Amino acid sequence: MASTKEIRNQIISVINTKKITKAMEMVAASKMRKTEYRMQSGRPYSDIIRKVIDHVVQGNLEYKHNYLENRVIKRIGIIVVSTDRGLCGSLNTNLFKKVLFKIQKFTQINVPCDLILFGLKSLSFFKLCSTTILSKMSHLGENPNVTKLIASIEVILEEYKCKRIDKIFIAYNKFYNKMLQKPKIMQLLPLSRSEKKNISNKKWDYLYEPDSKLILDILFKRYVESQVYQSILENIASEQAARMIAMKTATDNSGNRIKELQLIYNRVRQANITQELTEIVAGASAVSSD
Repeated sequence: MASTKEIRNQIISVINTKKITKAMEMVAASKMRKTEYRMQSGRPYSDIIRKVIDHVVQGNLEYKHNYLENRVIKRIGIIVVSTDRGLCGSLNTNLFKKVLFKIQKFTQINVPCDLILFGLKSLSFFKLCSTTILSKMSHLGENPNVTKLIASIEVILEEYKCKRIDKIFIAYNKFYNKMLQKPKIMQLLPLSRSEKKNISNKKWDYLYEPDSKLILDILFKRYVESQVYQSILENIASEQAARMIAMKTATDNSGNRIKELQLIYNRVRQANITQELTEIVAGASAVSSD
């Protein structure tokens, strides 16, 4: 059985750990409010441009952009958005499992996969896998730079344009609320028709001014950029929420562990006192008998 000194040292160690996790919980809660505000601010633009694209692709467009071209799938690309740091529960693990399942699904039909990685955790994980990493970026911060993000995704967009990649997905953690964040994989390219609604069975198109090619090129590019940027904002907000919950759980567990150790300490201390009293009584009885 451990001595009272060892148990006391354990209690002090757990108390110090509890102080650290409590401080990290408060920091994560403060950061989460800021990241959640940025994420919520970006959602209207992201949702509206998705609706615009959904409406456009249902038309019989005269200009056939390569983002609308459905090809035979010979190679896919996945943009994986993870965190730079840990201590956020199973947030990254659940995402990586979903990505690996997607890769395995295409591997079974002999379709290889290329990756674009955002975040140190995805880099440290997928460099151990037999997949090609086209580009990587880390240390995004709480308010990522759009220009740097666009430069990173241009690599995979160029591969798609040159028909070396036939389908592009993006994997990230979607923020639902402070208690719920789920991994999600969304098809980015090619742009597909919505299955939920069909505007018309008739052939129709827009009237463009000045030129359909110029407008659609810019529109489709902005769509891809907005979806990637919003996915990163969702993942950052999910990270802070998951870290806040993880640190709160760690703090609660530390409190429970302290109570358990204090009970053990009291039992050991009481046993030691009882043993000392027994020895004193035994010694006194031996002296009196003499």
